[in-house]
Formats: sequence, structure tokens, C-alpha cells
Amino acid sequence: MADTTAVRFGTKPGRWILVATILGSGMVAIDSTVVNVALPSIGTDFHAGVAGLQWVLTGYLLTLSATILIGGSLGDIYGRRKIFTVGVAWFSAASLLCAVAPTLGVLIAARMLQGAGGALLVPGSLAIIETSFVADDRGKAIGAWTGLGGVATAVGPLLGGWLVAAVSWRLIFVINLPIAVVVLLAAKHVPESSDPKADRRVDYAGAILAMTALGGLTYALIEGPSPGSARRLVVAAAVAGAVALVAFVVVERRSSHPMLPLDVFSSRQFTVTNLVTLVVYGALGGVLFLLTVNLQVSLGYSALAAGAAFLPVTVIMLALSSRTGALAQRIGPRLPMSVGPIVMALGMLLMVRIGIGSSYVTDVLPAVVVFGLGLSLTVAPLTTTVLAAVDGDRAGIASGVNNAFARVASLLAVAILPPVAGLTGAAYHQPVRFSDGFHVAVMIGAAMCAIGGVVAAIGITNPVRRRAGVAPTELMSCQLDAPCLRNIPESAAG
Repeated sequence: MADTTAVRFGTKPGRWILVATILGSGMVAIDSTVVNVALPSIGTDFHAGVAGLQWVLTGYLLTLSATILIGGSLGDIYGRRKIFTVGVAWFSAASLLCAVAPTLGVLIAARMLQGAGGALLVPGSLAIIETSFVADDRGKAIGAWTGLGGVATAVGPLLGGWLVAAVSWRLIFVINLPIAVVVLLAAKHVPESSDPKADRRVDYAGAILAMTALGGLTYALIEGPSPGSARRLVVAAAVAGAVALVAFVVVERRSSHPMLPLDVFSSRQFTVTNLVTLVVYGALGGVLFLLTVNLQVSLGYSALAAGAAFLPVTVIMLALSSRTGALAQRIGPRLPMSVGPIVMALGMLLMVRIGIGSSYVTDVLPAVVVFGLGLSLTVAPLTTTVLAAVDGDRAGIASGVNNAFARVASLLAVAILPPVAGLTGAAYHQPVRFSDGFHVAVMIGAAMCAIGGVVAAIGITNPVRRRAGVAPTELMSCQLDAPCLRNIPESAAG
């Protein structure tokens, strides 16, 4: 419930709101894609093995996925603008620490702080728009937020690759600082809003248990296969993670204000869709991580060229996501959600051709194009299905849970895929070994996507068809690294 009068889209207050929210979420969008490009350079500077590079990614995903649901709750209680600006300041301070990190350990710790800041920032960005604009202009505002957010996602790898090649990987974190200053200045003009009906109790116990569970299991998965790892510590971490996971389920089931309300899984459609999310986004996160490194290690690409290689995926997503969302509304989500992961699997199988001496035009481009087509078929229908599977007043919870599933999937995949594929130690200094391991990883990823498509075909049901003209078209706010955040009726666009 907004505490101030809602604003119009084309007004000065409306422009301030868009500047703050678009640039704020843009920082996170850039960081979600730019770090992969810099990993080989980071590894070289710190003499890190594959496990160290995994932690640079998983440290961020760990805190982000474990606390993102808490971030939304804090905004509802204490004020969305307030928590949003705290998140921006936190994220930028952590970015500065990343930029000046003297050791790999400090960098990983700073990345974990970044994830916590992102968990405060991301939920508030869209919530501010939804509560600040009048209903007739809300669709336009979210459309602007979505489109420009997609530009940030596309620019990230290119900008990051250029900075890494021209100066240093440290500058990919420095670019967040001037953006943060503009966001904080613009946020002064953003109206405050909160939800007076929100439960004032925050599930900190659930967040701590989630962090412990994910942290323990991730540590065991990454460090267990690493040469010279302390076996007792690995076993202890695995046991602590498993116990914390069980305790998390118990606490969430008994809590009167759970971070993850387990009753949402009483819907078979919701449960199956999140299972598909877990499998497909796990493959997505793991394969994109390894493909970025493989292009530089095995093919000798510069950081800039490796970043540019993914541009077709982003372009396809931006061009087709809204159309596939509309298609799923007309024919139901079952077919797109079944075919989409299968097409993604075909794209991953084509990546087996990417290795030493490969050509971008004949080997890399066809793979990323097919992969992008499959991803665009999957993302919007998946999110539409998640939101439609619960009551309307629980759409925010459904979207947050689905986002958390996507982040956790990437976290686990980045931890599991490299050692399973034999990519441990200093493998990224050995082009032949890395190329061979990459081929194993993409075949595993293809199998995961295929399983996701089969699960969707068996478990997803199409809703009862409505009469023509009754169901509204939906505008999807889709990101490359996670499911779309929400769907907005076109009638709200005015």
C-alpha cells in the first residue's frame, strides 16, 4: 500500500523513479553477466584453481539466493525506498571492496557481501514501480524498466570484456560506483511506500538456516574433489549443510511467518514448474559459466570477444520473450515448456563442437542461436505458469520463490558441474583438458534440459481455455540470468 499519492508516467516524479529503479537493478544485471568474462584474468592474477573461480560466482549466488525473500519482506515492513537505498549503498560498498581485493579470499568475501546487498536491492526495484505509479501507467513504467534492464544485461559482457582487455578486471566492479551515486541522488525523489498489513516479524531463523544449508553443501561440492582438500572439513560441511536443510524445512513448516511458505507447493502445477526451473536453470548457470571460460582458454578469445559471443542470446531473448509469453497464453504453457528445454538441449549438444581451432561462425554462433531460441521458448511461459498456479494475492511470493529456485539452481550447478566433468585444480591453464571437460559438462547440461522438458510434458497442465478476448495479454519482465519477475496485464498499460 503506497504511503503517498501515485504518480503519472511522463511526469518529472515518474522520471526520477524510473532513473533510480532502472539504474539500481541495472547494476545487478551488469554484475550477473560481467563477472564470467573476467574469471580467467582473476584466476591468473590470484594464481587460483577452478575451485577458486567457482567460489567467485557461488559466493555471490549463495547470499543472494538465501536472503532475497527476506529482502522483499524488509521493504514491505520498513519502507521500500529505504531498503532499496540501503541495498544500493551496500552493493556499491561491496563492489569497491571487490575492486581493491588483495587476495582471492577477500574477493570471495566481498562477492558474498554483494549478494546480500543485491537481495535488498532487487525486490525493491520492481516493488517501487508497482506502488508508485497509477494503475493506468504501471504497464508503461514496467515496460521501460524491462527494456532498459535488458540493455544492461546485453551491455554487461561487452563492457566487462573491454575493461578487462584494456585495463583490468578490477574495473568491472568500479563501474558500479558512479551508477550508485546517480541512483542514490535519484532515490531522494522517490516516494516512500510500505505495506501496513505486512507481518512485522521477519524469518531470520529461516534465512540463517538457508545460508548454512547452501553454504555447507556448496563447500562440500566444490572443495571435496579439489586436490589437497581437508576431508574431515568437507565431511563436516556436508553434514552441517544437510542438517541445516532439514531444520530449515521444519522451521518453515512450523513458523507463523515463514520466509518460504511451504503451502504454496500444495499446487502440483507450482511444484512441477519449480522443479523444471531447478533442472533447466541449473544447466543454464553451469554451462554459461564454463562456456565463457572455455572460449578464452581453448579458443584463445579475448575477454571482449568472449563477452560479445553471447550477444545473440540476449537479442533473441529481448525479441521473443513477450511473444512466447503470448503464445503460451493462447495454446497453454505445456507445449512451450516441453519444447523449449529440448531446444536448449540441442543448443548445448552443438556446443560439443566448440573446442581448440573452432570457428565462431560455424561452431559457436549456431550453438548460441539454437540455445537462445530454446531459452526464449522456456522463460516467459515458465513464469506465467508459476504465477497462474497460485492465488492472485500470492503472486509476489510465487515470483520470489521461483527466483530463489533459479538462483539456487545456478549455485549448485556451478559447484557440481566442473568436478563432475573433471575440471579441477589448474585445468583452465590446460586448453586440451579444459576443452574435453567442457564437452562432458555440456552433455550433462543437455541431459538436464531434456529431463526438464520431459518433466514439463508429463507434469504441466494447460488451463481451461477461455473465450477469445477474455484473457489479457501479459507484459513479461524477463532477465537472462533468472526467470521473469512478474507479468502485468496489458490493460494496465493504458
